[in-house]
Amino acid sequence: MVGCLVIALAIYLFVFGNISNFRGGEDTGVPFSFLTSGDVGLEPANLMGTVYKGGFIVPIIWTMFFTVLALSIERFFAIRTAYGRTSLTKFVENIKKALQANDFNKAVQLCDAQCGSVANVVRATLKKYQEMDQTDRLTKEQKILAIQKELEEATALEMPMLQENLPVLGTIITLGTLMGLLGTVLGMIRSFSAMASGEGGADSAALSTGISEALVNTASGIATGALSVISYNYYTNKIDRLTFSLDEVGFSIVQTFSATH
Repeated sequence: MVGCLVIALAIYLFVFGNISNFRGGEDTGVPFSFLTSGDVGLEPANLMGTVYKGGFIVPIIWTMFFTVLALSIERFFAIRTAYGRTSLTKFVENIKKALQANDFNKAVQLCDAQCGSVANVVRATLKKYQEMDQTDRLTKEQKILAIQKELEEATALEMPMLQENLPVLGTIITLGTLMGLLGTVLGMIRSFSAMASGEGGADSAALSTGISEALVNTASGIATGALSVISYNYYTNKIDRLTFSLDEVGFSIVQTFSATH
C-alpha cells in the first residue's frame, strides 16, 4: 500500500497538478510547471484540474484503487497456482478413476504432475490412506477418522494462503465508498461556503466548481468500491470452487477406504 500511495501522490501532484490544467496557466511557457502556494486560487480549465482541486481525499481514494488493482493481480496468480497446472475438474475426475481402480501410485503421480493446493491435500490424504492400510492396530472406524482428520488438517494448512489479502479487498469495498462520500461532503461544504460568501458570477463559478469537485470524489469512491466488490466476489467464488473440489476428492478417498476394508 505504501507503493500505491507513492504512485497516487505522484500522479496527483505532477500530472493532475500541472499548472496547464488551470485557467491562467496554459500560456506559462513552461511545459512541466506545477501549482505553487500562489496558484491555489486558479480555477480548473479541464477535468484533470477539477480532480486536483478535490483535495487530499483524491490521492487517498486513488491509493485504495491502486491497492485493489495490485491485490487483484496478486490473487489471480496465487489462486491460479493453487488450482494447479491442468484443469481442476479433469484432475478430480482422474483421481476418482484411479481410486476406483485402486491404483494409488497413479493417483500420487497425478498429484505430482498437477501441483497446487488441491493436489497437496490429496497427496497428504493418500499418504495417510496408505499408512492406515498397512496398520492393524486400529479399527476400521478409527482408520476412517484418521483419514478424515488428515484431510481436514491438510485443507486447513492450504486455505489461509488462498484467502490472503481478501480481507483487505473486503475492507476497501466499504472504505472506498465512505472516502468518496467524505470527499463529496467536503466539496459541498466548500460549495455552500461560496454561496454564503456573496452574490455574483464569481460566487456562482465557485459554487459550480465545488459541486464538480464533490461529484469527482463521489465517482472515484464508487469506482474503487465497485472494483473491490467485483474482485472480492470473483476470487471468493474461485476459492469456493476449489474447496468444493477438495471436499469431493476427500469424500471419494474416504468412501473408497470404507468400501474396500
